[in-house]
Amino acid sequence: MSQTALNLVAISVFLMTFSVLLGPLINLSPTVPALATFTILGIATLDSFSLQGKGGTILLDWIAGFSSEHRDRIIHHEAGHFLVASLLGIPVTGYTLSAWEAWRKGQPGQGGVAFNDAELAAQLEKGSISAQMLDRYCTMWMAGLAAEALVFERAEGGGDDKAKLAEVLKVVGFSESAFQQKQRFHVLQAKTLLEENWSSYEALVQAMQQRASIEECQIAIASATRQK
Repeated sequence: MSQTALNLVAISVFLMTFSVLLGPLINLSPTVPALATFTILGIATLDSFSLQGKGGTILLDWIAGFSSEHRDRIIHHEAGHFLVASLLGIPVTGYTLSAWEAWRKGQPGQGGVAFNDAELAAQLEKGSISAQMLDRYCTMWMAGLAAEALVFERAEGGGDDKAKLAEVLKVVGFSESAFQQKQRFHVLQAKTLLEENWSSYEALVQAMQQRASIEECQIAIASATRQK
């Protein structure tokens, strides 16, 4: 069973426990938590056998989306990826800000910024990658963590970004012991780029909050850069 399905089961257990302990005190019909539990367990089962974890991810992301801080973190995180990619010449092809948006566009995970990484994939397939390209992409992958740390003082997301970084570093021959050092190095590089282009970052965040297109986001970045 996937971790997402396990999370859904945990929610179901919590609902049943809540209904047993507090239901009589608030006159809550046992039918309500029972139906909710049945529905969540059904989603968990379907998720495990048919949706490869995506259904549960969408549900949990939807629940988390009721938190304004969660939504704000996602936008600031993805804006970090977007801006650093633009600064380093990595073409951005799209972005999503929720698991539902990602699923509709056929993207994995909970959403994020999509890039044209054909050149990177070609080099990795050959088993080698230039030092310059490796540096650019590693910095871009760590830019979400860097943005969260700058805005919120600590990062909560970035699990997929760290996994991607570790995967690529392994392919090019870095040892596991070197991973943490490389991660810290590229987070610092990304922080420096964001701090040096902070007005562009803030303009991009505002544009993404309004679900602006890629072209509109790039215009916002360029406009803020000219005004520096």
